[in-house]
Amino acid sequence: MAPRFLACFGRGGATASAPEPVEDLAPGPVLVELFSSQGCAASPEADALVARLAQESSETGGGERAMVVLGFHVDYWDYRGWKDPFASSAWTVRQKAYVEALRLDTLFTPQVVVQGRADCVGTEQDKLAQAVRDAPRYPSPAMKVKFQRPNPSTLQASFTGALHSRVDGGGSVLVALYESGVVTDCGRGENKSKSLLNDHVVRRLEKVAAVRDGTSARKAVSGSVQFPLWDDFRATKCGIVLFVQNSALQVLGVQHFDLPDNV
Repeated sequence: MAPRFLACFGRGGATASAPEPVEDLAPGPVLVELFSSQGCAASPEADALVARLAQESSETGGGERAMVVLGFHVDYWDYRGWKDPFASSAWTVRQKAYVEALRLDTLFTPQVVVQGRADCVGTEQDKLAQAVRDAPRYPSPAMKVKFQRPNPSTLQASFTGALHSRVDGGGSVLVALYESGVVTDCGRGENKSKSLLNDHVVRRLEKVAAVRDGTSARKAVSGSVQFPLWDDFRATKCGIVLFVQNSALQVLGVQHFDLPDNV
Protein backbone atom coordinates (compact mmCIF):
# COMPACT_ATOMS: atom_id res chain seq x y z
CA MET A 1 0.00 0.00 0.00
CA ALA A 2 1.58 3.29 -1.07
CA PRO A 3 1.05 6.06 1.48
CA ARG A 4 -1.38 8.75 0.32
CA PHE A 5 0.65 11.44 2.07
CA LEU A 6 3.86 11.49 4.05
CA ALA A 7 4.46 14.01 6.77
CA CYS A 8 7.39 14.82 8.98
CA PHE A 9 5.90 15.87 12.33
CA GLY A 10 2.35 14.90 11.40
CA ARG A 11 -0.77 14.51 13.50
CA GLY A 12 -2.05 11.47 15.36
CA GLY A 13 -4.18 10.65 18.36
CA ALA A 14 -6.21 7.55 17.52
CA THR A 15 -7.14 4.96 20.11
CA ALA A 16 -8.41 1.38 19.96
CA SER A 17 -10.42 -0.62 22.47
CA ALA A 18 -8.60 -3.25 24.51
CA PRO A 19 -9.43 -6.65 26.00
CA GLU A 20 -9.35 -6.88 29.76
CA PRO A 21 -6.35 -8.37 31.60
CA VAL A 22 -7.18 -11.81 32.90
CA GLU A 23 -4.46 -12.61 35.44
CA ASP A 24 -4.46 -11.30 39.01
CA LEU A 25 -0.80 -10.33 38.82
CA ALA A 26 1.14 -7.08 39.01
CA PRO A 27 0.89 -5.09 35.77
CA GLY A 28 3.91 -5.03 33.53
CA PRO A 29 5.29 -2.19 31.41
CA VAL A 30 3.67 -0.40 28.48
CA LEU A 31 5.22 -0.83 25.03
CA VAL A 32 6.02 2.45 23.26
CA GLU A 33 7.02 2.16 19.60
CA LEU A 34 8.65 5.20 18.02
CA PHE A 35 8.63 5.41 14.22
CA SER A 36 11.28 7.90 13.17
CA SER A 37 13.95 8.69 10.60
CA GLN A 38 17.31 10.42 10.62
CA GLY A 39 16.04 12.16 7.48
CA CYS A 40 13.21 13.86 9.41
CA ALA A 41 14.08 17.13 11.15
CA ALA A 42 11.69 16.49 14.05
CA SER A 43 12.80 12.93 14.79
CA PRO A 44 15.88 13.73 16.93
CA GLU A 45 13.68 15.66 19.37
CA ALA A 46 11.29 12.72 19.61
CA ASP A 47 14.15 10.27 20.14
CA ALA A 48 15.45 12.35 23.04
CA LEU A 49 11.99 12.80 24.58
CA VAL A 50 11.04 9.12 24.46
CA ALA A 51 14.42 8.04 25.84
CA ARG A 52 14.13 10.53 28.71
CA LEU A 53 10.60 9.46 29.62
CA ALA A 54 11.66 5.81 29.61
CA GLN A 55 14.58 6.60 31.92
CA GLU A 56 12.40 8.64 34.27
CA SER A 57 9.75 5.93 34.42
CA SER A 58 12.41 3.41 35.46
CA GLU A 59 13.84 5.70 38.12
CA THR A 60 10.48 6.55 39.69
CA GLY A 61 9.48 2.89 39.61
CA GLY A 62 12.37 1.79 41.77
CA GLY A 63 14.09 0.10 38.83
CA GLU A 64 10.90 -1.48 37.48
CA ARG A 65 10.13 -0.33 33.95
CA ALA A 66 6.80 1.42 33.55
CA MET A 67 7.40 1.72 29.82
CA VAL A 68 9.61 -0.08 27.32
CA VAL A 69 10.69 1.67 24.13
CA LEU A 70 11.42 0.27 20.69
CA GLY A 71 12.65 2.60 17.95
CA PHE A 72 11.76 1.65 14.39
CA HIS A 73 13.57 3.69 11.73
CA VAL A 74 11.49 3.88 8.55
CA ASP A 75 12.95 4.22 5.06
CA TYR A 76 10.56 6.52 3.22
CA TRP A 77 12.63 9.64 3.93
CA ASP A 78 15.87 8.13 2.59
CA TYR A 79 15.32 9.73 -0.82
CA ARG A 80 15.65 13.27 0.63
CA GLY A 81 19.43 13.30 0.70
CA TRP A 82 20.31 11.13 3.70
CA LYS A 83 19.97 7.36 3.93
CA ASP A 84 19.26 6.38 7.52
CA PRO A 85 21.67 3.50 8.30
CA PHE A 86 19.09 1.89 10.60
CA ALA A 87 16.09 2.29 8.31
CA SER A 88 14.24 -0.77 7.04
CA SER A 89 11.36 -1.28 4.66
CA ALA A 90 10.08 -3.87 7.16
CA TRP A 91 9.63 -1.13 9.75
CA THR A 92 7.75 0.98 7.21
CA VAL A 93 5.45 -1.99 6.61
CA ARG A 94 4.94 -2.29 10.36
CA GLN A 95 3.99 1.37 10.60
CA LYS A 96 1.57 1.00 7.68
CA ALA A 97 -0.10 -1.86 9.53
CA TYR A 98 -0.73 0.46 12.48
CA VAL A 99 -2.09 3.14 10.15
CA GLU A 100 -4.67 0.62 8.97
CA ALA A 101 -5.40 -0.88 12.39
CA LEU A 102 -5.88 2.54 14.02
CA ARG A 103 -7.74 3.89 10.97
CA LEU A 104 -5.38 6.80 10.46
CA ASP A 105 -5.09 8.88 7.31
CA THR A 106 -1.36 8.80 6.69
CA LEU A 107 2.16 7.80 7.63
CA PHE A 108 4.22 10.41 9.43
CA THR A 109 7.34 10.81 11.52
CA PRO A 110 7.96 10.98 14.34
CA GLN A 111 5.00 8.84 15.38
CA VAL A 112 4.56 7.03 18.69
CA VAL A 113 2.26 4.01 19.04
CA VAL A 114 1.41 2.97 22.61
CA GLN A 115 0.43 -0.65 23.32
CA GLY A 116 -0.71 -0.90 19.70
CA ARG A 117 -3.84 1.07 20.65
CA ALA A 118 -3.14 4.79 20.60
CA ASP A 119 -0.82 7.10 18.70
CA CYS A 120 0.47 10.66 18.85
CA VAL A 121 3.23 12.85 17.46
CA GLY A 122 6.50 11.79 19.02
CA THR A 123 7.41 15.30 20.15
CA GLU A 124 4.17 15.93 22.06
CA GLN A 125 5.26 15.15 25.62
CA ASP A 126 1.92 15.70 27.33
CA LYS A 127 -0.02 13.57 24.86
CA LEU A 128 2.58 10.82 25.00
CA ALA A 129 2.62 10.79 28.80
CA GLN A 130 -1.18 10.71 28.86
CA ALA A 131 -1.32 7.85 26.36
CA VAL A 132 1.07 5.85 28.54
CA ARG A 133 -1.02 6.56 31.65
CA ASP A 134 -4.25 5.60 29.87
CA ALA A 135 -2.90 2.43 28.28
CA PRO A 136 -4.10 -0.90 29.71
CA ARG A 137 -1.24 -2.68 31.44
CA TYR A 138 -0.97 -6.45 31.41
CA PRO A 139 1.13 -8.79 33.51
CA SER A 140 4.50 -9.45 31.93
CA PRO A 141 4.97 -12.89 30.37
CA ALA A 142 6.89 -15.24 32.68
CA MET A 143 9.41 -16.25 30.06
CA LYS A 144 12.82 -17.65 30.86
CA VAL A 145 15.52 -17.14 28.25
CA LYS A 146 18.73 -18.93 27.34
CA PHE A 147 21.28 -17.18 25.14
CA GLN A 148 23.80 -18.98 22.93
CA ARG A 149 26.26 -18.02 20.19
CA PRO A 150 26.20 -20.87 17.65
CA ASN A 151 28.75 -18.86 15.67
CA PRO A 152 30.43 -15.44 16.05
CA SER A 153 27.87 -13.69 13.86
CA THR A 154 24.68 -15.15 15.36
CA LEU A 155 22.87 -14.78 18.68
CA GLN A 156 20.34 -17.47 19.54
CA ALA A 157 17.66 -16.86 22.17
CA SER A 158 15.41 -19.67 23.44
CA PHE A 159 12.29 -18.80 25.42
CA THR A 160 9.82 -20.81 27.49
CA GLY A 161 7.10 -19.85 29.94
CA ALA A 162 3.52 -18.63 30.38
CA LEU A 163 2.13 -15.56 28.64
CA HIS A 164 -0.05 -14.45 31.60
CA SER A 165 -2.64 -13.02 29.20
CA ARG A 166 -5.32 -14.71 27.11
CA VAL A 167 -4.97 -13.91 23.41
CA ASP A 168 -8.48 -13.72 21.97
CA GLY A 169 -8.47 -13.96 18.20
CA GLY A 170 -4.97 -15.41 18.13
CA GLY A 171 -1.69 -13.60 17.76
CA SER A 172 2.07 -13.82 18.03
CA VAL A 173 4.91 -13.70 20.51
CA LEU A 174 7.52 -11.35 19.06
CA VAL A 175 11.00 -10.50 20.23
CA ALA A 176 13.10 -7.47 19.30
CA LEU A 177 16.83 -6.98 19.64
CA TYR A 178 17.63 -3.28 20.11
CA GLU A 179 20.75 -1.17 20.45
CA SER A 180 21.20 2.08 22.41
CA GLY A 181 23.83 4.78 22.48
CA VAL A 182 24.27 4.84 18.71
CA VAL A 183 25.84 8.05 17.37
CA THR A 184 25.66 9.03 13.69
CA ASP A 185 27.23 12.06 12.04
CA CYS A 186 24.59 13.15 9.55
CA GLY A 187 26.22 14.49 6.39
CA ARG A 188 23.17 15.45 4.34
CA GLY A 189 19.42 15.93 4.49
CA GLU A 190 17.29 17.82 7.03
CA ASN A 191 19.70 17.01 9.88
CA LYS A 192 22.86 17.90 7.96
CA SER A 193 25.95 18.53 10.13
CA LYS A 194 24.23 17.20 13.25
CA SER A 195 25.56 14.40 15.44
CA LEU A 196 22.50 12.23 16.11
CA LEU A 197 22.11 10.05 19.20
CA ASN A 198 19.65 7.17 18.87
CA ASP A 199 18.55 4.82 21.65
CA HIS A 200 16.41 1.66 21.58
CA VAL A 201 17.09 1.21 17.85
CA VAL A 202 15.48 -2.04 16.71
CA ARG A 203 18.09 -4.03 14.81
CA ARG A 204 16.14 -7.28 14.51
CA LEU A 205 12.51 -8.38 15.08
CA GLU A 206 11.59 -12.06 15.04
CA LYS A 207 8.55 -14.21 15.79
CA VAL A 208 9.03 -16.64 18.66
CA ALA A 209 5.70 -18.43 18.45
CA ALA A 210 2.17 -18.22 17.11
CA VAL A 211 -0.64 -18.17 19.68
CA ARG A 212 -3.99 -19.76 18.94
CA ASP A 213 -7.30 -18.07 19.66
CA GLY A 214 -8.27 -18.49 23.31
CA THR A 215 -4.97 -19.98 24.45
CA SER A 216 -4.94 -20.10 28.25
CA ALA A 217 -2.93 -17.40 29.99
CA ARG A 218 -1.24 -20.16 32.01
CA LYS A 219 -0.28 -22.37 29.07
CA ALA A 220 3.48 -22.73 28.55
CA VAL A 221 4.76 -21.38 25.25
CA SER A 222 8.24 -21.94 23.88
CA GLY A 223 10.32 -21.05 20.86
CA SER A 224 13.75 -19.97 19.64
CA VAL A 225 14.99 -17.23 17.37
CA GLN A 226 18.33 -16.46 15.77
CA PHE A 227 19.53 -12.90 15.32
CA PRO A 228 22.18 -12.15 12.69
CA LEU A 229 24.62 -9.74 14.36
CA TRP A 230 26.28 -6.64 12.92
CA ASP A 231 30.02 -5.99 12.80
CA ASP A 232 30.34 -3.76 15.88
CA PHE A 233 27.78 -5.63 18.02
CA ARG A 234 28.31 -5.08 21.76
CA ALA A 235 26.03 -6.84 24.23
CA THR A 236 26.38 -4.03 26.80
CA LYS A 237 24.63 -1.63 24.42
CA CYS A 238 21.77 -3.98 23.60
CA GLY A 239 18.64 -5.48 25.09
CA ILE A 240 15.79 -7.83 24.24
CA VAL A 241 12.08 -7.02 24.36
CA LEU A 242 9.55 -9.84 24.17
CA PHE A 243 5.91 -8.90 23.66
CA VAL A 244 2.57 -10.54 22.91
CA GLN A 245 0.49 -9.00 20.12
CA ASN A 246 -2.95 -10.11 18.98
CA SER A 247 -4.31 -10.10 15.44
CA ALA A 248 -5.58 -6.53 15.92
CA LEU A 249 -1.98 -5.48 16.78
CA GLN A 250 -2.88 -4.79 20.41
CA VAL A 251 -0.07 -5.53 22.85
CA LEU A 252 -1.06 -7.85 25.71
CA GLY A 253 2.16 -8.15 27.68
CA VAL A 254 5.78 -6.99 27.60
CA GLN A 255 8.94 -8.44 29.10
CA HIS A 256 12.43 -6.92 28.98
CA PHE A 257 15.73 -8.82 29.13
CA ASP A 258 19.23 -7.46 29.56
CA LEU A 259 21.90 -9.29 27.60
CA PRO A 260 24.70 -10.93 29.58
CA ASP A 261 27.99 -9.09 29.17
CA ASN A 262 29.72 -12.25 27.93
CA VAL A 263 27.14 -13.33 25.37
